[in-house]
Amino acid sequence: MSEQSPVISADDSGKSEAPGRQEESSGGQRSGNSNGEDPNLSKRQKKKLLKQQKWEEERELRKQRRKERKLQRRQRQDNQERERGDGQSARKRPRRDMTPSSLRLVVDCGFDDLMLMKDVRKLHKQIQRCYAENRRASHPVQFYLTSMGGQLKQSLDEKDKGWINWKDISIKTEHYSEVLAKDDLVYLTSDSPNVLEELDQQKAYVIGGLVDHNHHKGITYERAKELGIEHAQLPLSSFVKMNSRKVLAVNHVFEIILAYLEKGSWKEAFFTILPQRKGAVAINQDGENTPEKDEEQESHSDSDPDTAEQTETRD
Repeated sequence: MSEQSPVISADDSGKSEAPGRQEESSGGQRSGNSNGEDPNLSKRQKKKLLKQQKWEEERELRKQRRKERKLQRRQRQDNQERERGDGQSARKRPRRDMTPSSLRLVVDCGFDDLMLMKDVRKLHKQIQRCYAENRRASHPVQFYLTSMGGQLKQSLDEKDKGWINWKDISIKTEHYSEVLAKDDLVYLTSDSPNVLEELDQQKAYVIGGLVDHNHHKGITYERAKELGIEHAQLPLSSFVKMNSRKVLAVNHVFEIILAYLEKGSWKEAFFTILPQRKGAVAINQDGENTPEKDEEQESHSDSDPDTAEQTETRD
């Protein structure tokens, strides 16, 4: 019995070492996976992982290619401009001669609580159009947005993050009566009995920033009276007869005033800006209607269908 015990001990020790060797072997197999992949990953997961790694590795290469494509586009534009004989590229061409106006135009954004978000987004687009047109106008006005906040600010933040860098515009959270002198203010609303014959360069004209679908008729007129400020309507009825309601979008009122500053004529301003879909016809001196067909009118007719929504500026 004593002689056999070492044999049994040896066999036991041999058996006890086997798991250790297997564990070492298993560990060696795991460490031998040089790319760090989990052996439990499926083929699809491995393929996805490799694709992601390749995407990261080629990031700088893609960036360089984008720069090269952008440079090529600029070179093509320059070549096209030279072929047309313009002498310099469009992006370097100076803005046309302009004479800034001292007149102030204010969009009153204090109707946020009266609109659904879908209407706020339409107002957002109208304000974008006002900003763009003022930047390229021959007589740009001093542009103000007042009572900025709420849903409108949310829309701007979500859809147009660059708005905080807009130039040549004053954006205020305060009410317009806190920003500008009350004696300088004139609220533009078609409910006013006063007709605006000409623009006073020293005044600040307020446009109601409300896409209301006629749900809040007369609200801007009432608010103007409550504040004790001047009010007036554009002389639309003196020059134009329309098939549709006299409801103009914020940007249409804004652009009409810019056109008047450039042309010095209400009639030309109206027929340059008013959308053709409104069926506008000119009223001649005899009181008869004559269709007004103007190339500029047609070019503006349906340039921005989203701005066709009615606002409280019913001029």
